[in-house]
Amino acid sequence: MSATQSTADTPTASARSTATAKANATALRRRRAATAGFHLGAGTLAVLWLLPIALVLVTSLRSFDDIAAHGLGSLPHSFTLDNFRQAWVDGGQQRALINSLIVTVPCVIATLALAAMAAFALSRYALPLRRALLLLMLGGNLLPPQILLIPVSKLSELMGIHDTLPALIGVQIGFGVGFYVFVLHGFMRSIPDEIQQAAVIDGASPWQIFWRIILPLTRPALAALSALSFTWIFNDLLWAITVLRSDEKMPITAALIGLQGQYVSMWNVIAAGSVIAAAPTVAVFLRFQRHFVAGLNLGAVK
Repeated sequence: MSATQSTADTPTASARSTATAKANATALRRRRAATAGFHLGAGTLAVLWLLPIALVLVTSLRSFDDIAAHGLGSLPHSFTLDNFRQAWVDGGQQRALINSLIVTVPCVIATLALAAMAAFALSRYALPLRRALLLLMLGGNLLPPQILLIPVSKLSELMGIHDTLPALIGVQIGFGVGFYVFVLHGFMRSIPDEIQQAAVIDGASPWQIFWRIILPLTRPALAALSALSFTWIFNDLLWAITVLRSDEKMPITAALIGLQGQYVSMWNVIAAGSVIAAAPTVAVFLRFQRHFVAGLNLGAVK
């Protein structure tokens, strides 16, 4: 009877093994198909995303005669860098880029400095009404900026700073600091209290705790916010045309509108101006890319 049972069990075990192998093979094919579909979809989206950028780059290197003869979407038949010279010198991009940097760099530094100090106080100390203050800062960023255009313009006129770069700097700082405080508050709050308590026992002052302990630990968040802040302020158009009036004080985004009016049908010059305007933000993102990704991952985990 034992031999009979062994003979009966052998086909059953073999069938189970065959079924398991088929199931594994089917699962492997499904995973490969899903992976191939994901890469195909992601590659298609990447191509669609990069296609307009490639068109602008190619157009900026073509001559006007080439575009007029063969069309904007045709393959290039010429190569020239004179478009960048026209946009840079004749189109006023040089002056506009300097204005943008004059506004953006101080805004990024001042906004992150104020936000870091405010977030440190709100996250590490039991201040009265600290939650209400945090919600008030966040609530200010929920207001549509369009409803504040006229009040900001009138206020700058009453203060006598209308049509000046310091006015634009003040507006950018005022509307950006609340969001950065909210973000940095979450990072600083996640730092263990034991680190601060050990520093207090060692005789460290609040400023030393902030500068030597909390701020270095918040470096990934600061780097990510620096890249975002630079991009947002540098590419801003709404507040620039609200506060400023003179063409010689306009930043790069507003200068692109003037460039389009100056070179109505010369798409090669307009494309060259767009490349010049995009170059600083691309350079900043590439410089802070590692810290930017680390900051986003850290925020996602916490």
